[in-house]
Amino acid sequence: MIRPFLAASLGLFVAAAPALAQPKPDPDWPCAQRKVTTLGYGSFWTGPDLTAAGEWGNDREAAQLARKLASRRTELNDVDGLLDDFVKDIQDKDEKDKKLARVFAGVFEVVNAERNTVVAGIVRYAQGQQRLAKRIRDEADKVSETREGPVDDATKVVSKDSTDLETAFNWDRRIFDERNKSVTYVCEVPTLLEQRLGELARKIQAKL
Repeated sequence: MIRPFLAASLGLFVAAAPALAQPKPDPDWPCAQRKVTTLGYGSFWTGPDLTAAGEWGNDREAAQLARKLASRRTELNDVDGLLDDFVKDIQDKDEKDKKLARVFAGVFEVVNAERNTVVAGIVRYAQGQQRLAKRIRDEADKVSETREGPVDDATKVVSKDSTDLETAFNWDRRIFDERNKSVTYVCEVPTLLEQRLGELARKIQAKL
């Protein structure tokens, strides 16, 4: 009974993360979304050249705003007001555009770094699930062997080793299932970060 039960249990992982059930270029990527390891700012920014604008980290005001905008604690509804306050005293348009370009450069670098960390975490998550799935299969085999082996003829009680194996098997399967339930949310995080970056780029460019 263990093997069919195990197949049904591991089937939950297939249902929640179909990418792991199908051949993929990267077997450590469990998400339906295509894996993009890092972003290019050209996909979001059509404003002034970021290199010509200067290093964003050397502009204290721009860097402070960039980090604030990049933080998911900052509501997108508050971004326009923050940008208006940032540029309200800048009279020269060229200087304003350069400062806004530096703000975006900072936003891009911070969000992209956060996204890279998330992507690396997803890969570790997938690898952990793969290792756990293998351990569960091994435990299922061992439980089956002990059930098929000899038992105490006087009591017909399964050995303590078998009980311990079943406990470990059930515990690992529970952990596997609980982690599996979160895979959909985990896979959405890079996309949400990309969407936020795109919206921030649009709002910044609207102030140019």
